[in-house]
Amino acid sequence: MASKNAQGTPGWLGAINDRTALTLLLDHGALTRNRIGELSGLSKPTAAQIVSRLEEAGLIYEATQVSGGRGPNAAAYAVYTDRAIGVAVDITPTAINATVADVSGAEHPIISMPVPRGGERSALGDIRSAIDAACGAAGRNPDTVRRVLIGVQGSIDPRTDELSFAEHLPGWPRRGLRAHLEDGLQRAVTIDNDANLAAIAERTRGAGVDAAGFALVWIGAGLAVSIDQNGSLLRGAAGGAGEIGYLPIPLTAARMDPAAQNLQDLMGGPAVSRFLRTSGVQGRTLDDRLHRFAAATPEVRSAVLTELAHRFAHGVLPVLAVLDPGTVVLGGPIGAAGGSQLAELVRTHIRRTTRWSPDVVATTVGAHPVLRGAHDALVADVRTSLLDDIITPSA
Repeated sequence: MASKNAQGTPGWLGAINDRTALTLLLDHGALTRNRIGELSGLSKPTAAQIVSRLEEAGLIYEATQVSGGRGPNAAAYAVYTDRAIGVAVDITPTAINATVADVSGAEHPIISMPVPRGGERSALGDIRSAIDAACGAAGRNPDTVRRVLIGVQGSIDPRTDELSFAEHLPGWPRRGLRAHLEDGLQRAVTIDNDANLAAIAERTRGAGVDAAGFALVWIGAGLAVSIDQNGSLLRGAAGGAGEIGYLPIPLTAARMDPAAQNLQDLMGGPAVSRFLRTSGVQGRTLDDRLHRFAAATPEVRSAVLTELAHRFAHGVLPVLAVLDPGTVVLGGPIGAAGGSQLAELVRTHIRRTTRWSPDVVATTVGAHPVLRGAHDALVADVRTSLLDDIITPSA
């Protein structure tokens, strides 16, 4: 027996029209009934019925009155942005950063908390605290959080739900992490590598906006690369694609640091921090030294960046040899600190010493790139979640 909700029936068509109208309101902002009809190609009576159904369902509200000339003002409707929200979280070795993402895509306050010390730490505790703090800063009810996207300095195997390369997360389970969080939070949870989320930010708002594809080389405390191919990220079968810090250094780079065994030793955060110190840039931590490096004299900056460019070029070469991206973006705290001057030096060194000639640019995302990328990915997810509130009858 055929379902009464089969495709082509009034119920099925109504749900499709409702989803179309809600999508238009999400994309364009407040719209009148007539404008919804014009954009969707639906008749005025049908658009009016859709608006009534969406308003009854508590998904939209009358936001303002729009002057229509001689006649009475027309009501413009907008989507409730607090019905479905997500929380983006960035876990670093020293801090838990978080912010709310809603269907409007608007920016909300970023909260930053020090990581718990000692035996008090757990994955559920970290993320619950992040959700509560982010919602409090944004003035949102935590009960409306449907999705959480977490950036970590590591990788999660989508086949086994196993966390790897994440030594800085004491108290977090290595096996069944996503399932553990979803069971405890009763919300959908996604876990991704921090460099991948930073690459999403480069695609949505940074140096990769107009690029067909690019490689983001993340240079911070750790070292990684994220590959964007026309807007899709290459994560690998076990989620560990891009962990270039574990690659052994080539013989041609050994003279730069005879003690270095892999690329992390050569150009990761600890190595850069030591080099800054020996170059006269003081500070207790890498962040302190990068901050002081920003105020260094042009002579000091030039000397430091020239040496670092030679090191970073060796880190970029494996990516060029395997994937040959047209654009390489230098990101992470160190890539951002070096800016366009470092990017130009790396580009010049690669073109002078190898057969490759990529465009090398500095990140343009600004502060909190991992959190920005997680936010932008979540906006699409919570929009889909809200659209799913309109149940499309199946055939």
